[in-house]
Parts: sequence; C-alpha cells; structure tokens
Amino acid sequence: MSAGAGESPAEQRWLIAANVVRWRRYGDGGQELRPGTKSYRGGSKVYVIESYAGSGHEQLTTVGRGRHTGTYITIGMATRNLHTFRAVPVHSPTVLRLCEEADVGGCWTTREDAEELAVRPERLAVEYRTGHWAAAHPVPCRCHECLTFSPV
Repeated sequence: MSAGAGESPAEQRWLIAANVVRWRRYGDGGQELRPGTKSYRGGSKVYVIESYAGSGHEQLTTVGRGRHTGTYITIGMATRNLHTFRAVPVHSPTVLRLCEEADVGGCWTTREDAEELAVRPERLAVEYRTGHWAAAHPVPCRCHECLTFSPV
C-alpha cells in the first residue's frame, strides 16, 4: 500500500491495542446491556496511547474508528470497557499522527516496552469490570465476563 495524498510512509511504532467489549452492563445496578460504547462499536480495535496514572488506570486515552463516522477519533474511555490488551506494530500514518498530536508519549519504539506495558491494563480491566457493579448480573447476561466464561 502507498501512503495517502500528502502523507509520507510512516516508520513502524509499537502501541498497545485492545478491543472494545461487545456488550457492557449499564443503568441501575448494571441490569441493562448496551452494545459497545457510545463512541466505539463492540469488538472495535483501539490503540491505547495514555493511561491516567493518577486514577489508577481507570481511564485510558484511545485512538480508534468512531462508531458513527468511521473516522479515527481520540477519546478517553473506561478501562473496564476494553479487553485483550496486546502489543502491536503500527504503520498507519493517521494513528501515529494522532498519537503525536495527543502529546502523551504513548508510541513506544520497542516491542518489549509495549508488551510489558500491556500486561497491567488487562488485569485491571477485569478487576474494574467485576468490581464496578455490586448487583448480580441480569438474566440472561451477555456482558464480557458472562460471554467469556460461559460453557460452550
């Protein structure tokens, strides 16, 4: 593939990628289910470019294709709404430009750095999802935990 008009080919950088949960609990006591989030469709791939260390990584800055426009957006979102954190090589000039414009230093240059940083948000996302709602899950439930741990 060639770079778009006015864009030069980007060098590879390593970022943390994650997927948006397909269904999330919502409403009073988490008894309702909503697909994805307000900004991203369920299952969408997003790139994590910053975690808010002061909040214990409860919020992450992400870059991904928006639910309504399909164009790349940069937003903060709850860690509990993401899963499968992993290190990935990124070549997209648009993603790298948005990462640089956010000025957060999230474009790691080595695979090892990105892999090391991807471990903690995965563990925290599970903790935040299970601890966020005190009430029992709705029946039937299609939230991320229920879909992940249900028998085949």
